[in-house]
Amino acid sequence: MMNKESKYINVKGQLMDLSEPRVMGILNVTPDSFYSESRLQTVEKIAARVVEIVNEGADFIDIGAYSSRPNADHVSLEEEMNRLRMGLEVITDVCPSIPISVDTFRADAARMCVEEYGAALINDISAGEMDSEMFSTVAGLGVPYIIMHMKGTPQTMQQAPHYDNLMKEIFRYFARKIHQLYELGVKDLILDPGFGFGKTLEHNYGLMGCLEDFALFDLPVLVGISRKSMIYKLLDGTPENALNGTTALNTIALMKGADILRVHDVKEAVEAVRIVRQMKSCAIDC
Repeated sequence: MMNKESKYINVKGQLMDLSEPRVMGILNVTPDSFYSESRLQTVEKIAARVVEIVNEGADFIDIGAYSSRPNADHVSLEEEMNRLRMGLEVITDVCPSIPISVDTFRADAARMCVEEYGAALINDISAGEMDSEMFSTVAGLGVPYIIMHMKGTPQTMQQAPHYDNLMKEIFRYFARKIHQLYELGVKDLILDPGFGFGKTLEHNYGLMGCLEDFALFDLPVLVGISRKSMIYKLLDGTPENALNGTTALNTIALMKGADILRVHDVKEAVEAVRIVRQMKSCAIDC
């Protein structure tokens, strides 16, 4: 079990300490997310979800308007931005104080969300691969940037993904991206290993088994495995009945050094954080 050094990110001018893991609640303003119960398209449902996320103890809301599930339909920039505007207006009305992360790979959408609605972070599943303007845009906006590893695109990523050496390829990918972003002046980076994005079930569990190795980068690590197929396919279930497996795997991720959990089920994730924190605080010589 690793001892965590203090890590900070600048969230709208305030330093947030990640030495205690944080929880990011998922808010999908899409009609086709893989987990059916997370699909929200009306103001009333979005508002109720925001209240639920906040009341259950999340530190961030992560809003997404483009489904990144395997084989998802392409959504135009205009449609994505319209969905984001609706969701962001509800969040800022219902709970203006909670930091907002925007799940987008498009620079124009990122800029709009930060400049018009005060979004605090950008969460990019493609780490700049799907929009060449994203890196320079994030640098100009001066917000923390979550970069994820993905092989291919949401439309192609699960078509027989192959790695000669999984961890070596992911580490080289992040090393290259981090160098490019630092050269542009980006100061706050968060790494997402990309569970389920261009990876088989075996790749995903191998990656989880090596999660503590990401400490090499000395950057916060976000883990997003909530109700994903690496859980429900292993357990012969569905996204709808994958909460128990999600909580078990989130707990393992915390034990291996995860700094942020991105989840559908905030209460259970917050409880996992509290349990792991209590165990670490009461550590004894065995």
